[in-house]
Amino acid sequence: MVRRAGGPEAMVLEDVAPPSLRRNDIRIQVEACGVCYHDVVTRNGTLKRGVEMPLIPGHEISGIVESVGPDVRGFRPGDRVATLQRRHICGHCKFCRNDQETACPEREFLGDLGLNGGYAELVCVEEDNVAHVPEGVPLDSAAIIACAIGSELNAIRDVAGVKAGDRVLVNGAGGGLGIHGVQIAHISGAEVIAVTGSPHKVDMIRAAGADHVVLFEHGEDFSGRVRALTGGEGVDVAIDNVGTHTFEAMRRSLAMRGRWIFIGQLSGDFVRLNPAQLFLRGISIHSAQSTNRRQLLDCLDLVRRGLVRPVISAALPLERAPDAHAMAERAAPTGRILLKPGLTG
Repeated sequence: MVRRAGGPEAMVLEDVAPPSLRRNDIRIQVEACGVCYHDVVTRNGTLKRGVEMPLIPGHEISGIVESVGPDVRGFRPGDRVATLQRRHICGHCKFCRNDQETACPEREFLGDLGLNGGYAELVCVEEDNVAHVPEGVPLDSAAIIACAIGSELNAIRDVAGVKAGDRVLVNGAGGGLGIHGVQIAHISGAEVIAVTGSPHKVDMIRAAGADHVVLFEHGEDFSGRVRALTGGEGVDVAIDNVGTHTFEAMRRSLAMRGRWIFIGQLSGDFVRLNPAQLFLRGISIHSAQSTNRRQLLDCLDLVRRGLVRPVISAALPLERAPDAHAMAERAAPTGRILLKPGLTG
């Protein structure tokens, strides 16, 4: 639980009442919860919009259905499930009706407000935001599919429209989002250029499907090396999992009429931009906002078929959540860290 914004030590292990079960809720016994950088910026106070404390963090959840509300029809106790990043959507607004429920004005993001996040033994999520986990997909893997894989599928396939032969740049390529973005861009037929500041992650990034890996120092403009790899042209698509820290280098790496897709922002810092630097080269900027239900189902199927492999670097018990956040802030893990309520030690 986090009672007030602060460092990793702001998270403390406490006993609280189980989350209440609403009519269309599914109460899930949590098997695993991924540690996303969103959790870090919620806990440390960088993210303020939609955040109310005290809270229990965590939105990357898998587990077993413990009980269901009286209006639930598609799930029963004992089912293996994974969640989207939200507890609630309205289900009837123009966004929910058009496969864009990530923009529903009523959406409740798990772990951002109240004592109902995934860093817990039990969590309640409405039926519209839960999916069955196929046989053959471990629950540990299923926990991170909606966020770490689904957000990248959203950006690469549905927002950028990546096709075979495109040159795709993925930054933060060793992180929880980026390592899966490399895989999705690869299976899309793209030439993948991955950028990382972590030497120890290079081999795993190559194994994930990167055609080229650019290793850079913090603050370095890597765009010259990206352009050299593309014959001076730049990339067709930039998948931006980092934001401000690499903003200028990403901009300079884009080709004429390049598409720049934002997914992550690791700090609260702003950027300066001359709009002419975009419109004179026909560059478009878009964003990919979490994952809808269709994308989650598609990602579960990609994992079931072995086309995408969830990358998990460590599994820790709940009481070590501060350690997990400290590791995430150091960019130490490749892929995701899991917190597991049933794990001890």
